Amino acid sequence: MASDEAAESAYKSKSDDEYLAGFIEQNKQFILRVASKSVGRYVTESDDEYSIGLMAFYEAVKAYSSEKGQFPQFAALVIKRRLIDYISAESRHSGEIPVEPFSMDGEIDEESESKSIQLEMLEGENLGRYRAEDIPGSLTVKDEIDVMQMILKGYGFSFYDLIEASPKAEKTKQSTAMVVSFLIQSEDLMDFLHRNKALPIKELCGETKVKRKIIERHRKYIIAAAEIMSGDFPMLAEYLGFVREVMKK
Repeated sequence: MASDEAAESAYKSKSDDEYLAGFIEQNKQFILRVASKSVGRYVTESDDEYSIGLMAFYEAVKAYSSEKGQFPQFAALVIKRRLIDYISAESRHSGEIPVEPFSMDGEIDEESESKSIQLEMLEGENLGRYRAEDIPGSLTVKDEIDVMQMILKGYGFSFYDLIEASPKAEKTKQSTAMVVSFLIQSEDLMDFLHRNKALPIKELCGETKVKRKIIERHRKYIIAAAEIMSGDFPMLAEYLGFVREVMKK
């Protein structure tokens, strides 16, 4: 993957989904090589690590800018970080000592890395209420991701959308976390959310004093966080450190 051509393709992929699909297809071997090197073993397209690598590559495309250096190096960094996060979460739930997990709070750059969860698209027509325990067998982060993807599809958006929807500024993070905390602690408001597939914005504004434009701008993030924190998603909940901190107050 030549650096100049890769950067040009990454920029074009940001606004052209069809071109993006082709760009990802062209770089499957690159993703496999980086994934294999990151986890220290041979990774195939049937492995979960490859799925994580694909999602990380997509994330790198959406977050890339020339200030982040050459695209191949940036994409490799994001893939490696995502796989470290994945292994960390898996280790935590197998009783091993983990490293710090990633979260949904923030944006990718070379210093802070990504704070967004990227998920694969999942087709399906059953958009009812799901719980992680509904999936047979041993649960993994990918299992919870698949279930959450189905839930969010009922709201009309994908977890891919969280790339743009996650709050970046510290003050905005604080405000959205406050909204999520208040929302999930109100049975009536959560019932409204589930029945109408929409946020009760007027009530949330009135009770939290958070500006309407902030809630509307980060609607997808707030919905996703509320569903994760109020559901049976212990592994995904680990990624919402900022929200958990607000809830403790």
